[in-house]
Amino acid sequence: MKRILVGVAVTVAATLLTAGPAQATAPADPAKALAKVQTAGKGVSFTERVTFVEGRTREVMLRREGTLAFKKGGIAASDITAKFNIKSSDIPEDAPDLLKGLATPERTIRVGSTAYISGGMIGTVLPQDKSWVKIPDGPAGGFFGIAAQPINAAEPATLKTLLKTGTKTASGYQGKITLGQLYKASAWTRASLSSKPDSKEAKSVLTWKLAFDSRGLPARLVSQRTDGKTTFVYDTRYTGWGATVKITAPPADQVARPEELDEDIDELPTPFQGHVTITN
Repeated sequence: MKRILVGVAVTVAATLLTAGPAQATAPADPAKALAKVQTAGKGVSFTERVTFVEGRTREVMLRREGTLAFKKGGIAASDITAKFNIKSSDIPEDAPDLLKGLATPERTIRVGSTAYISGGMIGTVLPQDKSWVKIPDGPAGGFFGIAAQPINAAEPATLKTLLKTGTKTASGYQGKITLGQLYKASAWTRASLSSKPDSKEAKSVLTWKLAFDSRGLPARLVSQRTDGKTTFVYDTRYTGWGATVKITAPPADQVARPEELDEDIDELPTPFQGHVTITN
């Protein structure tokens, strides 16, 4: 059985976390190491795998890869491609075209606070002569990003919060953080969620473990949460710290405005509008 949950409400509970082999000994000052590489024109790449576990079932749900471009003291832009672990044949033939878009990759370029999204569900509602939609204050990781890693260890404010709330280990840091703490600290998290967590959601907990490379920079972040009977495990690996990176918006003639879509963008499924389940 294959079960993919899309747009699950971000309510998390603390569970035991195992992050795998250590990358290096814990650095003395990870925040300082991160600040040294965050300059304009530089960046980092990442790969990510999201796994869901329910009973004896354990399957990869989502894969992502992307690049983050830096500015002094933070993230200036990002280019992320996400793909759910489903095929077109997994979706009923009579399903709406919007649902069929879940079987195709979604790419999101975000420059400043403006997101440009292509493929995925958006690809099914774009005008024929356009490849992207431009969304001011759009989601940092696109619509598929809501099912991805909630924590961005490449963001200075987030890293500092993890270090403050976590404990040092021989290989890095580990700890727990509430969604409310993360939302308050992280501009990336605020840009990834469609609304501020309510009082109950804000108390939910993510358990995490972070390992570092030989330069003292984040190498692997594993976090997890439980939603009902399902546990979601997020495994993110960072490489190429300080590489030359240039991320720009798509050509203007390929970009549609939200009002040009075949469907109201506010009607697209989000984590706060329920969920879509595909079973076969």
